[in-house]
Amino acid sequence: MAEDSWALAVDEQEATTPSFQFQFSKRINRIRAPLNVKEDINANVVQNKIPDEGGEGDGDKVDLAEQSLLNKLIRHSLVKNRNQVEVQQADPNSPLFSVKTFQELRLKPELLQGVFNMGFNRPSRIQENALPLMLAEPHQNLIAQSQSGTGKTAAFSLAMLSHVNPDNTWTQCLCVAPTYELALQIGQVIEQMGKFCPSVKLAYAIRGNRMDRRVKLQEHIVIGTPGTILDWCTKYKLIDPKKITMFVLDEADVMIAMQGHRDQSIRIHRLLNKNCQMLLFSATFEDSVMKFAERVIPDPNIIRLKREEETLDTIKQFYVLCREKEDKFTALCNLYGCLTIAQAMIFCHTRKMAGWLACSLIKEGHQVALLSGEMAVEQRAAVIERFKNGREKVLVTTNVCSRGIDVEQVSLVVNFDLPVDVEGNADNETYLHRIGRTGRFGRRGFAVNMVDSENSMEIIKQIEMHFRKSQNSIPAILRKWRRWQFNVLLLSMCNS
Repeated sequence: MAEDSWALAVDEQEATTPSFQFQFSKRINRIRAPLNVKEDINANVVQNKIPDEGGEGDGDKVDLAEQSLLNKLIRHSLVKNRNQVEVQQADPNSPLFSVKTFQELRLKPELLQGVFNMGFNRPSRIQENALPLMLAEPHQNLIAQSQSGTGKTAAFSLAMLSHVNPDNTWTQCLCVAPTYELALQIGQVIEQMGKFCPSVKLAYAIRGNRMDRRVKLQEHIVIGTPGTILDWCTKYKLIDPKKITMFVLDEADVMIAMQGHRDQSIRIHRLLNKNCQMLLFSATFEDSVMKFAERVIPDPNIIRLKREEETLDTIKQFYVLCREKEDKFTALCNLYGCLTIAQAMIFCHTRKMAGWLACSLIKEGHQVALLSGEMAVEQRAAVIERFKNGREKVLVTTNVCSRGIDVEQVSLVVNFDLPVDVEGNADNETYLHRIGRTGRFGRRGFAVNMVDSENSMEIIKQIEMHFRKSQNSIPAILRKWRRWQFNVLLLSMCNS
């Protein structure tokens, strides 16, 4: 451990970083705050800096923690995941179990009642394989990949509630989340699932929650952010880390992306007993995530989703030749009747462009919704809920909505601005995520790209070469056609 770069970085930071004094407010049982506040590496409030929106080159950046929170807020049911689950066991000779019902897990009756009360009738695909491993005796460590909405939070919440011995009046389970808001969301699941287990107590190690430093916590489960949990274990001695018997790291990919969180998580891990059960969850299994996981989770079982091949076979793609921004707007207005056949999403590169486009469409009498990064997360969730419910048929957005948002009724995606990277080349990954908002759940979808310059045409060629799929051109003369003629032609091309 001492020889790897991760641990050396932690040691160096520990030696050079002065201790930070927390400013806790009065003790409260449950904390709620506006979800748009930012925090530093110790989960303390810092000024939220909004990127410059004036430059046309300033894209709307995707914040992984905010994206994860947004997914939790807007998903009220499990995602229909068709990926196969791959299980790699620490002990290949150990029998592999999976379950099809919660009753097979032999849970306490009050926990089973809590599960059914939340509307879970049967385990999701990830839960079928993860729960038997998490609840096994003797304890087994686990690294699991699972996208948002597949039931992973419910899975490790159930594991913690099952693990707790209420007769022991000390903290037994630690759950670390990257942000204040995500910790609250996880806590809500634990509270709902443990509704019929009144003897199991929960505490939040998050900013603003002042605890009595003279006595150790008696709450059985503590959930919080890395900086606060680390202080509760070391500075304030509220938790005896040697008595922790289950440690959960959620959103590992988000954790690694946030400054300081990775190192703080390693420090917490070092304080724990070697026999403590370790569980790590991540939406992605990139190299950085796996390197981190291998250093904090000894001898793990690994569950991952087999990746489906990138396929655009169900999405028809077209481009429209335009001269300038206003010309693109005229073409879009001609398209509008087709956009509202079901529902559509229009992607812009910057917040400024998205705001201009939404206002211009509204002035023309069109009904649209606007979504961009300067909005608070709960405001974005409200806009997406309205869009999912069909109150607005067209959503104008930036890249903040390009990943993970599933609306079954979306049939058309328009790239008003083509996605490019910092060097001005085609951003193929973002393009795939954008047009992937249509063609969901096996349905057919359509994508229309606006081309307003030779450079834009070059971007289209790069995209065609990358995905090895050509795009049909919609002639510019059609800008002058009546809307119904335009729609009939487009639909006939889609059906060809």
